[in-house]
This record gives sequence, C-alpha cells and structure tokens, in this order.
Amino acid sequence: MSSGPTTIAFYLPQFQPIAENSGWYGTGFTEWHNVVQARPLFQGHYQPHLPRDFGFYDLRVPEVREAQARAARAHGIDAFCYYHYWFEGQRPLSRVIDDVIEHGTPDIPFCLAWANENWSRSWDAAEYEVLLPQRYSAEDDEAHALFLLRAMSSPLYLRVDGRPVLFIYRVQHLPDPARTIGRWREVWRAGGLEDVHVVKFDTRGDYGDPALYGADSSAQFIPHGTVELVPPLSVPETDPGNIVYDYEEVVRHYVAQSSPAWRRHECVVPGWDNSPRRGDGLSLLFHGSTPELYEEWLATVYQRTPADGMVMINAWNEWAEGAHLEPDLRHGDAYLKATARAVGKTVPDASDAPPTPLASVPFALRDRFAELYLDSLETQTILQRRLSRLEATFERQVAMARHDAEAVAGELRAHATTLLRENERFRRQLGMTGRGEVAAGNRAPAGMGVTAAGTAVSRAGGAAAHVPPGDGGH
Repeated sequence: MSSGPTTIAFYLPQFQPIAENSGWYGTGFTEWHNVVQARPLFQGHYQPHLPRDFGFYDLRVPEVREAQARAARAHGIDAFCYYHYWFEGQRPLSRVIDDVIEHGTPDIPFCLAWANENWSRSWDAAEYEVLLPQRYSAEDDEAHALFLLRAMSSPLYLRVDGRPVLFIYRVQHLPDPARTIGRWREVWRAGGLEDVHVVKFDTRGDYGDPALYGADSSAQFIPHGTVELVPPLSVPETDPGNIVYDYEEVVRHYVAQSSPAWRRHECVVPGWDNSPRRGDGLSLLFHGSTPELYEEWLATVYQRTPADGMVMINAWNEWAEGAHLEPDLRHGDAYLKATARAVGKTVPDASDAPPTPLASVPFALRDRFAELYLDSLETQTILQRRLSRLEATFERQVAMARHDAEAVAGELRAHATTLLRENERFRRQLGMTGRGEVAAGNRAPAGMGVTAAGTAVSRAGGAAAHVPPGDGGH
C-alpha cells in the first residue's frame, strides 16, 4: 500500500458467461458481445474500444486475474473494488469474489461495492423489462450481513485507517437505509468485526449527507452528477437523445467543485461512453479524453486527498462504458502509465512481468488448478464417449453395408450357377442332336447290313459288289 491516499479502481466481473445472461441475451453472452458491436455515432467518435494486452479474456481463468493484478499494482492501483450483486441470496457473477475469498488470489487488496439495483434488459436499472428485481427484508438483511462478514474477514480485504471499507451504490433505494446498515453492524460486531467504514455513492441525483442513511462518508461516482455540473456539447451529427460532454470541460468542472460539509471521496474517470450498451439515442459520452488530461485530473485529486482518504477510479475494465485503464489498441498502456505518474509511482519499463510460477503460488491456487485439470479430464472423457459412440455407429453402418453386399453377391453367385447349369444342358442337347444326324446319314438300304468298314452285304449272306462309303452306287 502506498504512503499517500488509497487508490481504488472499480472492477466489473461480467467478462464471463453465466446462466442468467445466457438465458436473457444468448448462449455464452459476456460484456465483450456489447464491446465488439459498438460503432462511431459521429465523426471523431472513438468506437469500438478493443483490448490489447489482455485480449478478450474470460475471468474464469485465474491467470488472467493474476496478470491484471500485476499490472494494477505496478502502476499505482492499491486495490480493486469488485461489484457485488445480491438478490435475496442469489449472487450472479460471484466467481471472481468467491475465488478471492476462498483462494486468496489474485493477491491484490479488494473491497466490495453492492450494486443494489434491478437488473434490466436495457442496462439502466429500469422498472420495466426487469430481469432480476432488487427486493429487501429484515431476514434478507441478516443473511446479506453474514455474507459480507465472511468477505470482510478475508486477509486481503481492504482496510483504510484500520477499517474495512464497504460501498453501497444506491443507499437511497433501501426502504430504511439506517435500519439496514444498523442490522448489518449488529451482525458484524457479533462476528468480531468492528467499525466498518460504509460509503454511500452519490448516484441518481442524491448527493446529500451520508449520515442521514447511517453511512460514514460518501464518494463520487462519475458520470453521476455530471448533468447538474457540466453543460453538454451540441453535436448536430448525432441523435439528439445522446448526451455528449467535452472531456476537458468535465475535468475542469470537477477539479473546481467545492467540497461538502461531510467527508466525500473524489472520483476520476479515464473516459466514459456507454453507447456499446445503450445504443444511438440513449447514450452518454465524454468526448476527447486523452491520457494527458486524465493524468492532470488524477494528479490534482491525489495530491489534495489526505493520506487516510481514498481516490476512486472508474474504472479498471468498464469496456462497454468506455472507462478502462486496461490497454487498448488505440492508446496502448498510456492510461496505466499516466496513473503511475499521477500517484508518484515509478513507471515500469515493461508492464508484462513474467507469469507467476505455479510452484510459488499459494497452495489454494494449486488446488484450483487441480480442479481445472479435473474439469478438463471430465471434458475429455465426455468427448471420448461421444467419439466412441460415433465410431460404434460407423462400424455398425459398415457392417450393415458389408452384410447387404454379401447378400447381393450370394444372389449373383446363385444366378451364375443356374446359368452355368442351363448352359451345360443346352450344350449336351446340341451334342446329342449332332450325333443323331450322323447316324441317320449312314443308315443302309432295307434288307442290307453294314460292316465295320461300311460295306453293304446281303442279309442272305451272298456277296455283293463293293460300294465305297457315301457313294450312291447303282
């Protein structure tokens, strides 16, 4: 952890397929589906944002998260703030958080931000086309508190000035926020966890005193609040439903914004463009972001934040909302390097450190690799079974074809044998007919005999004149 304020980057875990999203948006859906479909809405509009160093990753792969953590730490990010989803005990996109809690990887400090709003098809927490509704109850408060207690008891859980930090996205959405947070604190104290620092995000037009809700402080969550602070640009080329701000003007207005009477943690964004999610006519954009302007904004905020304070960066990997520190094809790692310079961190010569050797990682991670290996064996077994079934089917088809061919050949052989017999019978008949004709031609006149030499003799035994065979004598 740095000696200055704690730098926290929000982290979206939606780069993995889950059953809910596959059912709603199509098999295998992840945030990348939104990212790659983005198109420019006007001349000079930068879209799509395409990843460079980490590629189109899948967060189920632990090596990906290890690489992200190495890059974040090397460039001055002290902790990831993972979005946490809770719908009466249902926790979609929980894989990343569960791996950190159970296996301690990746080994970068983390905290949670409860994104307590409806999941809607339009990605805007609308009350229509709701996919997962957000409901509240006293029983659910207690169950949720127990899960949060388990998470905040992790050795990697972020503590600022010795206190675990928990963010709530829409505290004003709770029926009785103070009572819910009070119930939580009772459960946490009973579990041995004292003095949790609860932070209310300034969202949905509510930028008031966090103490009214039982929270300890507030935090900006830009772009929330921008519409009340910065005049939008006029861009005739684009649909009038889109709201476009000049990034430099956004920086200028937020840097000049006065502080409230309570403690509020400032937020900085490398950019914002939710057109990949919302589409033309419904989008909000910060146009003209550069690494240099972002660095200037972050450096100003970082320098005026006390050492026990927090600086929020929105975000590490919000690719479908144009807010990411992860390298892209256009800027490379320029935003990461700008982050390092702004917080006084030496910029690494190469952000890609060699991968962590398996022998040096925690035993729990090796267990996870073993699980992945067993999963691969299971997949291999399934494929082998399918291949065996295909081979058996092929062999049956070949055997049936061979059987049919042999039956046809047998029939042809039987026909051939019959033809040979008939041919032989005809040959014999023709031979007998020929011999009969010869015998008839050599028959002697009536009353005459025939000698072996063909000489006719009188049956009375008298001698007769010699007649040569075949000669019709008188």
